[in-house]
Amino acid sequence: MNIDPSVVVSADTELDEADQLGVFRAGPPRWRRRLIVSLLAVSGVALAYYFITLFQVWSVGNSDQARPVDAIVVLGAAQYDGRPSPQLQARLDHVVLLWNRGLAPLVVVTGGNQPGDRFTEASTSAAYLVRHGVSADAIVQESHGHSSWESLVAVTDLLNARGVHRVLLVSDPFHSLRIRLVAEELGLNAYVSPTRTSPVTGATAFGKELKEAAGIAVGRIIGFDNLFALTG
Repeated sequence: MNIDPSVVVSADTELDEADQLGVFRAGPPRWRRRLIVSLLAVSGVALAYYFITLFQVWSVGNSDQARPVDAIVVLGAAQYDGRPSPQLQARLDHVVLLWNRGLAPLVVVTGGNQPGDRFTEASTSAAYLVRHGVSADAIVQESHGHSSWESLVAVTDLLNARGVHRVLLVSDPFHSLRIRLVAEELGLNAYVSPTRTSPVTGATAFGKELKEAAGIAVGRIIGFDNLFALTG
């Protein structure tokens, strides 16, 4: 069979032009492949970092670092006209147990109030603790904070004025890692002893753990002061 040379030349020319246009290239340009690989690597590292933090939230929440300290600090939660919410009561009941073990000579209660409230979380907590055997003279109130960050900043100032630095923090399990890290960032020597009777359990607690892990993952990078400035 005879092949017309002009047809062969024409075909070769078309192939060369197609190759220049990238029609027959095996894949995306090298820079694009590198970008995709880099993005996948960064995403993988970020995801691993988040899941490690999530495990730490769970692990610390299931630990108990109770030991002799200078002060027990209980983080506030909702109160209803001077009556602790079930969540706050669970924290306070745990403080009573720690107090009866003689672990600290001082108890710091925290938390302000909402507009229109007659009582603060701190005053409600103090009254509850006194009714359950904690000495009124041993209780210090921080009654202005509306977040864990604000309360712990104020608590740190109160304790520094007393020369106190070793604290045992009481809150819900899911909350424990973040408040310990915040307290340490503020210069306190902090341990945690989470309540075991919190009404926040199951899927609700797991949802809060997911949220806490995200906040902690960011806070460790930019600082919890900056995180509070961004999120309030």
